Amino acid sequence: MAVRQCQERGSAVDAVPFTRAARELELKPREFELAVQLGLVRTVAHGPGGRRRVTREEIDRHTAGGGFPGTLRSQVWAVGTAEGAELMGISPARFVRLARAGCFAPARFYVNRYRAVVWHYLAAELVEFAEANPGLLTGRTPPGLRDALEGREDRRARRWRDRRLDRFLASAEDPWERAAVTAAFLGPEQLADAVPDPYEREYVRTLRPELVPLRSDAPAAREVVDRVVLAADPDEITCHRRRLAAALVSAREDRPAPRPRRRPAGGGTVGEGGPVQEVQPAHEVRPGPEPGGLRVWWRRLRRGK
Repeated sequence: MAVRQCQERGSAVDAVPFTRAARELELKPREFELAVQLGLVRTVAHGPGGRRRVTREEIDRHTAGGGFPGTLRSQVWAVGTAEGAELMGISPARFVRLARAGCFAPARFYVNRYRAVVWHYLAAELVEFAEANPGLLTGRTPPGLRDALEGREDRRARRWRDRRLDRFLASAEDPWERAAVTAAFLGPEQLADAVPDPYEREYVRTLRPELVPLRSDAPAAREVVDRVVLAADPDEITCHRRRLAAALVSAREDRPAPRPRRRPAGGGTVGEGGPVQEVQPAHEVRPGPEPGGLRVWWRRLRRGK
């Protein structure tokens, strides 16, 4: 992973911040954000803090292509229920039924002031679905789909999670990063059970990606976002845990998770030729939501202190 980061930073000498990249690509802030989330605009780590930027090469790749900026903007055109229903030629009520059944995956969401989740979908995918499934747009709902809807199974959040999972796994090259991607969809209790080693768990927590930018620190908004981001169904949790277990096997074969070091009992300091001792916890440590404990130690380790 370190080699990969160095390569990224080395290739990002001529890189620009997101605001400038969005302006040059003629995208609105939300459009650019979605383009990055979908992998349409590639980013690289840049500078000591590893902040993401867009290289000049990536910007030129889009601006030099045919149909710019229309082609790129059409790929990130996201619509809500009313616009989506109009694009597909159906009623908003039928659109919601199809969306709840998981017929198409949301591309993004936000939490409004009433703490309700508002879903947005890619316009191009809705048109493609309508052209491929004309039988679902009129007449009675098929029995299988009707049974799912009558059971009040809302699959929109799961379809969104599937999209984000596929995207992050496609871009993760380091085995520990791949493990962290899967772990990002598990709640604290599920993660603690799936990764009992506290140092491995903290390493995974440190590497896991930001699944959605949170624009509010309000606890109520955080709770709503967590209900979307974290797996809820037992079968989905089992699937993520199985995938995480396989990813951890590969990650451990690549290298062990970092563990804290301390001054050797016989005197001297680490780095002066003295033996290095690993600190093994007397009992399992479960870091709480507040920064502290292993999280503080890990951040100090990454800064070289």
